[in-house]
Amino acid sequence: QVQLVESGGGLVQAGGSLRLSCAASGRTFSRYAMGWFRQAPGKERELVAAISGSGGSTYYADSVKGRFTISRDNAKSTVYLQMNSLKPEDTAVYYCAVDVNNSYYLTKYAPAYDYWGQGTQVTVSS
Repeated sequence: QVQLVESGGGLVQAGGSLRLSCAASGRTFSRYAMGWFRQAPGKERELVAAISGSGGSTYYADSVKGRFTISRDNAKSTVYLQMNSLKPEDTAVYYCAVDVNNSYYLTKYAPAYDYWGQGTQVTVSS
């Protein structure tokens, strides 16, 4: 079983930055591909970034490419999402998720992710 604890959400003005953290349990953390999803009210859940177990492969949604950076520190069993140049449309609940069945391959299919954090609210004001 994998448990996730998210932190770092909050209220920020447009153009500002936030860094989300997701701490995972287990000593096989480096084997798991991980992703950050977000869901805004009335909107579909969206994968915004994903990273392979080693950190050697990443994916970004077009809407965040160039502004967000996903990274991981396997020694700390933690995945980060650095969010820069934030826009009001980035406002959403952000979720960390783990795909225990993949290490390198990155899937955009939400049901493929096995464990989810509780979510952290990110609000960007203008």
